[in-house]
Amino acid sequence: MGYDLSPRAAQMSRQWETTRANGNVVAIRSAEERASTLTGSPYSLEAANSSFLQVLTANNVTLPVVTIQTALTVPAVWSAVSFLSRTLANLPLHSYRNTASGPEKIAGGLQTLIHEAPNPEWTAFKLRQYFWQQVFTGGRGLIWIERSGSNIVGLWPINPEVVSIRRDGTNRTTYHMINGVIYPAADVIDVPFMLRADGLNQYGPIAQGEKAIQLALAMNDYASTFFAGGGVPPLSVSGPLPAGPEAMKRATADINRAITSAKEDSKPIVALPPGYDLKPIGFDPDKGQMTEARLFQIQEIARIYGLPPVFLQDLSRGTFANVEQQDLFFTKHLVAQWAQALEEEMNLKLFGQRNGGRYVEHNLDGLLRGDFTSRMLGLSQGVQNAILTPDEARGLENRPAKGGNADKLFIQGATVPIDAPIQPGPQAGTPAGDKTQ
Repeated sequence: MGYDLSPRAAQMSRQWETTRANGNVVAIRSAEERASTLTGSPYSLEAANSSFLQVLTANNVTLPVVTIQTALTVPAVWSAVSFLSRTLANLPLHSYRNTASGPEKIAGGLQTLIHEAPNPEWTAFKLRQYFWQQVFTGGRGLIWIERSGSNIVGLWPINPEVVSIRRDGTNRTTYHMINGVIYPAADVIDVPFMLRADGLNQYGPIAQGEKAIQLALAMNDYASTFFAGGGVPPLSVSGPLPAGPEAMKRATADINRAITSAKEDSKPIVALPPGYDLKPIGFDPDKGQMTEARLFQIQEIARIYGLPPVFLQDLSRGTFANVEQQDLFFTKHLVAQWAQALEEEMNLKLFGQRNGGRYVEHNLDGLLRGDFTSRMLGLSQGVQNAILTPDEARGLENRPAKGGNADKLFIQGATVPIDAPIQPGPQAGTPAGDKTQ
């Protein structure tokens, strides 16, 4: 294949920086990536969140550093990346050729590479899922096109973390692997999440959404600490305090034993010395979960990816009506855009700038099918108005073709041009069969 998906420290040059944790390589960054590293301190929050910062620091909780690995521990980020990558990988992708009678599918090896098995080791779904996972985490997906002469013989995934993208002296883009292999841009399918001003490096959604993800991580850690008993003590004792630290410890231990004994014996009453009282302090458990704030962070993460919140399992504002509309929004304004980005990149790199009428295209019909009644109504209107043949309509429902008249276009017999002459009918009182004037 000519490249290694697993980075090795011995191959690192001066353009690469390796980050290790417990002896394991956890991150590899190029010089360009280091220049665009997140500049904000991982221990700071915006002024609008100062009150939340005070709560965290009061419990000795520091804000975590955001990496791809830690970001994926946030359920909303995990859900967004896995849902988008699986959805886009699941879309049917076929190769076509323009002919005089219309587009027709290209059969043979290229169709197999695109739709079924891009190489001897990967399925098409697995390859595209990996590709989109890199786009929605680090911000870039790469696939190497293996050629034998003018023939395409394989499509292989590239780990974007082990690639340095540069421009040579002729202003041509090249992809430099850490093992020394250099690929020209014509042999690499490249879809970035968003390009920087230099046209080479990319903005990644996790890097750009660091603050929102950081807050989600911090709130999750704080809630875990709160319910684990590591937060503020839940009870305080009021009454005559004993003198001296040792007496205070003995009194605290006595009360703790009384509470523990009541818990073990399932007693509803705790016996306290006369004159003493227990009062709750700290936060109510419902407030400790910070439910509203954590729900808002789901919406913030949904904004990073352009997803309707319902697809991150946030149904707080979902209804029967708007969920269906969000489904259409998701298909038209998110899936279709990313599908177009991959289609055009594949068309350019697989077939060249002058592709001779060949192209690849996703089929989005499955996401726009609607319910059974809506589909049948649409298909019947297409057949009755000479838009679809009956066989084409059956094909959209994965039903076998019948051939014969089912392969012809039909139109309602009463439909005529508006300027067509009107044929006079029989006059009143005249039998229909009488031809006399």
